[in-house]
Amino acid sequence: MMFITADQIHDGKQWLSKDTVIELNEGGTILALHNGAPTADVTYFKGVICPGFVNAHCHLELSHMKGLIPEKTGLMQFLQDVIFKRNGFSEEEKVSARHAAYQELYDNGVVAVGDISNAYETLDIRAKDLLHVHTFVESLGFNPSKAQASFDYALSVYQHFATQTAGHKMLRQSIVPHAPYSVSEQLFGLIDAHQPQVVMSLHNQETPDEDLYYMSKTGGVSALLQTIGVDDAYFTPTGKTSLQSYTSWLTTQRPLLLVHNTCTTATDVQYAQSNNASVSWCLCPNANLYIENRLPDIDMLQRETNNLCIGTDSLSSNHQLSVLAELKTIDRQFPNIGWETLLRWATYNGAYALQMDEVIGSIEVGKTPGIVLLKDYSNIQLLY
Repeated sequence: MMFITADQIHDGKQWLSKDTVIELNEGGTILALHNGAPTADVTYFKGVICPGFVNAHCHLELSHMKGLIPEKTGLMQFLQDVIFKRNGFSEEEKVSARHAAYQELYDNGVVAVGDISNAYETLDIRAKDLLHVHTFVESLGFNPSKAQASFDYALSVYQHFATQTAGHKMLRQSIVPHAPYSVSEQLFGLIDAHQPQVVMSLHNQETPDEDLYYMSKTGGVSALLQTIGVDDAYFTPTGKTSLQSYTSWLTTQRPLLLVHNTCTTATDVQYAQSNNASVSWCLCPNANLYIENRLPDIDMLQRETNNLCIGTDSLSSNHQLSVLAELKTIDRQFPNIGWETLLRWATYNGAYALQMDEVIGSIEVGKTPGIVLLKDYSNIQLLY
């Protein structure tokens, strides 16, 4: 067993008292929390100790696209670039990039990731067994007549992940919608019926065009769909925001992880939380600045929700896969929030969102959360 302490200790929810000492075994499982030094030798660290970070939203399969897409072009252009540029690489280049990205997560203090997949390419990095992984297998299909075929393809990908043998780390998976403008109501229904108690992640209100499309069928979504060969003639606008439209198609017990939320309003938040049992809201600020050059109303989200968490999106929309870099961006723009709250978003709230909080996310007896050391909120080291 080992005993450690630091200048400050954050347990994933709040600061602990200055005299707290953590007792853990060689595997990193928390055995006890002591107030004051026990009789055994205590290792003291200068800086902040907290649980390992959780990256609740990442696209590791796009890692080979780092630096390929220009910044600040808007989501509609960004998506076209991803669609038409993602395949111009050798298999060796893609494998090397995603392995490097996975290692980057680990080196930046991440212990768990919610990873988006459209195919089963990332089976190899899950097998490395450094991180807990929840793979969100995206299903896309805006044409109602093709809903079953779209779901069946996602199910075939899902089954590859579901049959993978886990090592020491948790490996989980679920089928999820990509976004409201790429998934029909019928496909939403098929996805919702599959594993109804497992968290559903989707890109939410990342651009004003999304709400414009649902409210009045205006904006850039129709042009995007036309560019990629999707006929949206069947679609009738709901007259409501996208969130208020698609959440009404889901069962009320479906846990949700809504990602980006760049254009989400307080009314949307209240609607979602009144209609779904558990809603987490994932912030990816550096990706929002990269794509749309704007940030969500984080002050409002903090005020209206209890379940904010952090993601990085992909290296096609970010310069690095660092949860700490995301926190620093928020701190610069919203200095009133403070690091006690920010660290909760990066640890416990992320673990809760991925339904992994029984093992990670907080420094509590019986958990194995990973222990991160932060020096001046810049240098980062995963200690255990």
